[in-house]
Amino acid sequence: MEKKRQRLQELTELLNRARRAYEQEDREIMSNYDYDQLYNELEGLEQELGITLASSPTIHVGYEVLSDLPKKRHERPMLSLDKTKEVARLKEFLGEQKAVISWKLDGLTIVLTYRDGELQKAVTRGNGEVGEVITNNARVFKNLPLHISYKGELVLRGEAVIGYKDFELINAEIEDVDARYKNPRNLCSGSVRQLSNEVTARRNVRFFAFSLVRAEDVDFQNSRFCQMEWLVSQGFEVVEHHMVRAETVEKEVEWFGQQIVENDFPSDGLVLVYDDIAYGQSLGTTAKFPRDSFAFKWADEIRETILKEIEWSPSRTGLINPVAIFEPVELEGTTVSRASVHNLSIMEELELGIGDSIQVYKANMIIPQIAENLTRSGMCAVPDSCPVCGGKTRISMENDTKTLYCTNPECQAKQVKSFALFVSRDAMNIEGLSEATLEKFIVQGFIKDFSDIFHLERYEEEIKNLEGFGEKSFVNLQNSIANARNTTLPRLVYSLGIANIGLANAKVICRALGNDPERIPDASEEELDEISGVGGVIAKAYVDYFAQEKHRVLYQKLLQEVSIPKEEVSADAARFAGVNFVITGSVHYFANRGEVKELIESKGGKVTGSVTSKTNYLINNDVQSTSSKNKKARELGVPIISEEEFLEMIQ
Repeated sequence: MEKKRQRLQELTELLNRARRAYEQEDREIMSNYDYDQLYNELEGLEQELGITLASSPTIHVGYEVLSDLPKKRHERPMLSLDKTKEVARLKEFLGEQKAVISWKLDGLTIVLTYRDGELQKAVTRGNGEVGEVITNNARVFKNLPLHISYKGELVLRGEAVIGYKDFELINAEIEDVDARYKNPRNLCSGSVRQLSNEVTARRNVRFFAFSLVRAEDVDFQNSRFCQMEWLVSQGFEVVEHHMVRAETVEKEVEWFGQQIVENDFPSDGLVLVYDDIAYGQSLGTTAKFPRDSFAFKWADEIRETILKEIEWSPSRTGLINPVAIFEPVELEGTTVSRASVHNLSIMEELELGIGDSIQVYKANMIIPQIAENLTRSGMCAVPDSCPVCGGKTRISMENDTKTLYCTNPECQAKQVKSFALFVSRDAMNIEGLSEATLEKFIVQGFIKDFSDIFHLERYEEEIKNLEGFGEKSFVNLQNSIANARNTTLPRLVYSLGIANIGLANAKVICRALGNDPERIPDASEEELDEISGVGGVIAKAYVDYFAQEKHRVLYQKLLQEVSIPKEEVSADAARFAGVNFVITGSVHYFANRGEVKELIESKGGKVTGSVTSKTNYLINNDVQSTSSKNKKARELGVPIISEEEFLEMIQ
């Protein structure tokens, strides 16, 4: 039976991968025959086991948008757990009893109700008394069974979580660093409570059951452990759980502590619940806690060290955060030498002073924090000027919290996006400079304008010693910068970040100006307005940019850093003028589709991402493919040509 459940999960994941490849990536990882065979096998297993996962390709999940999330009072209050950081207290709690020990996952607690084998209701914990109904969103949790074999009423509790890997991938897609989620729990909370479950579905939320509340007419042999195993048989993923006694609890805590490093899901401790259901229920509750359960929080490893300095770290919002730099100490297996102090209010509360003896720890074994200042010599001086731009600072009081801000709107720390554009693939194409890295370099004073990026070797030792950097990272970065010195004039113009000017417009303008770097800053509004496809708005933005002396100086500095080969404007440059292409699938005669795009644009054509009524040609080597782009092209009567046919057009 267990092998069949595992096979059901394998088939669900495999068929979903095949469907994504076919529908979204225009490629096939299996034949239609193989897909149908596996699909039929999955359907048979679902019928035999009575389990259908929410992500199963055999069901169609209709996405739905709600105006708000209705509230629902819980059938019984969801109390918090009494907790300890001492194993001795757990031994005392256990006494002669057996208990189930499991992860205390750090996500969003959900109560599920099933009737007649179907998911009927999902409600968040809320304040313990009243939660929000998120049934619509629970239906698209990645691993949640929508149909189970048990036909009675089942009520269970579990944790909705997002793993660290998915958290990092989702955060990486958010360009604005300040808009990124602080931790997986915040991301999960926002994902589970979306009004559109299409958003929830994209977030890979998983559900892990940790407690069975009610399942009528099932003999659980008076055992919580038995309940967990029964939930597994119904298709639920449950938290890692072991049976434990007082004499084995210390060893079990140690085992879980070792596993947390490898665990993809966030956990802030462990939970013990008596295995004997009747005994646990007979104990009742206190005003705040159930008496049959106990939470264990990891004991913080605290080290004493000396505060060396306070580093002031500006961000793109203008907020300047204090960061404590101290003598390095070993914490939870890593060397730590810095911790955020967060704001001025916390600095005042800790009475920090240079040379103070402080105690530091890692919150949840991850984030370095100051636990206590033992000497409290007094408040460190608050800077009256920004460490990046020298602009004046101001202290602001928001929500009873003192914060420090830079008042200069031109502060480089506020211009991270413009630096990110400069190094992006279509601009100077410098790998290894993410927004987070750029922000670090700006704050450290390594970068003040675009040209400084070409001279980061001045700070080689400092960069190698930054967190996340090293010899290899620095060498790779230097190689990427060296490659970027050989560029084209359109890429350079686009990299400046002139309003309304993308790479395509930059190519058109440069071509019209004879690809002459010296003509770029002096083009007039009238001259630009006459260029086909430019227009008055773009022309004005371009001229306004170069009207500022600092921008002209920056452009000249960049010309000294790069090599731009002379491009002759040929009669062939307008061959595809007014012609729109879409490119899909793999290419054989070019390194990638980007090269095809550049060739088309060099001849005056335009490349777009989707097939519309304005598309003139779809380039796809698999002309007979039934991909979505090919289908759309046939519907609209757009010619589908192979790479060879495209090359014949050029010749």
